[in-house]
Amino acid sequence: MRRDLFFNHALLPSGWARDVRISVADGTIISVMEGAMHDGAERIAGIAIPGLPNVHCHAFQRGMAGLAERRGPRADSFWTWREVMYRFLDRLLPDDVQAVTAFAYMQMLEAGFTTVGEFHYLHHDIDGRPYADLGEIAARIAAASVETRIGLTLLPSFYAYGGFGGAPPTAAQRRFLNDPDRFLKLVERTRAIIADLPQAQVGIAPHSLRAVTPETLRIVCQATPEGPIHIHAAEQLKEVDESLAALGRRPVEWLLDNAEVNSRWCLIHATHTIEAELRALAASGTVVGLCPLTEASLGDGIFDGADYLVAGGRFGVGTDSNIQIDAAAELRQLEYEQRLARRARNVMTTQEGESTGRRLLASALAGGAQALRRPIGGLAVGLRADIVLLDENHPDFASRHGDEWLDAWIFVAGRTAVQTVFVGGEIVVEAGRHRMWPAIVERYKTVIANLLAA
Repeated sequence: MRRDLFFNHALLPSGWARDVRISVADGTIISVMEGAMHDGAERIAGIAIPGLPNVHCHAFQRGMAGLAERRGPRADSFWTWREVMYRFLDRLLPDDVQAVTAFAYMQMLEAGFTTVGEFHYLHHDIDGRPYADLGEIAARIAAASVETRIGLTLLPSFYAYGGFGGAPPTAAQRRFLNDPDRFLKLVERTRAIIADLPQAQVGIAPHSLRAVTPETLRIVCQATPEGPIHIHAAEQLKEVDESLAALGRRPVEWLLDNAEVNSRWCLIHATHTIEAELRALAASGTVVGLCPLTEASLGDGIFDGADYLVAGGRFGVGTDSNIQIDAAAELRQLEYEQRLARRARNVMTTQEGESTGRRLLASALAGGAQALRRPIGGLAVGLRADIVLLDENHPDFASRHGDEWLDAWIFVAGRTAVQTVFVGGEIVVEAGRHRMWPAIVERYKTVIANLLAA
């Protein structure tokens, strides 16, 4: 079915354009005309920009947002936060996962994300036994995607060990665990589950070098020659120290030397990298998946985004633990942490006079499309018609135009400026609210009330 849309202002690959007519068929853009006549097309109010890809998400963690903000008996860190997370997931049933995931995905769409990479590691029942359907939780994630209409790249996570050197897993990790054979069966089941979703993708996500061994990593990567590969790498200093002790290399260094890292790969966080690793990552064509709000929440540290950008590195942004779901806020935090580290302003740019907002958005669109292996990331023929409309009457946009709109959205207005969202050419958010908001919110509130009462 064809749909013709008309926008007063739109950000095209060639730049800002007026009077833009975009035609969509079967969810894909089939023509783009600037300086066009209205000529009966649907006139959609707002400033049209491409929907942003979310490269890294653990959707179930949305349900525990705010529950780890009490100081413990010792210095808190990622590792103490992880214990809170383990206790939370110990209660989650499949219905709970689906309700929480739908709520998170709805909020992503309301905030300007139109595609998500779900790094999915909660595979088994509460006691650690596989469900009768090995892909039970993957199916619940896919169902949440269908309900909300967000685009999906599903990344089942391979998690086999409790630490470097094949250390035994703990009881708290029992819901994650698979050997290579069962994991590859899960991947095949996941492909069947998402087969009917529009342009959905399946990749793999070796959880981290502490959760696999070199041999098992090689097995699962060689057995899945297509699709994206995502992995957590160098998120914490403790991880770097343990990698040096066990593998004789820093995590990113070891991956670059041993795993044929290339454009299929997305290294999540890569927080603690050194200059040589940054240059090699940039040269490899891989994407670094940055989650600035979560990295700040966990006290992980600051990725050297400025030097990576200068080296030609590619990056996308993700919401990870989903403590705050806001596309603009992730981009803003990325720039602000660079400013704090360097005591400078407008750091994530490469040219004098360049808009920081435009550079952040363009980089995250390109890196996100590559990392999720979907035809997204721009308003151009052949790409998915994922379009975000910013409110041109928002007070923070007054007397501004072009890249100034992006700067105002990212650094001032945030998600309050998101007015309308299309996914595959269909409206899913109107007046800032998802069309399924009442049902999704009520289910979420019921699930959280039951979980916190347990």
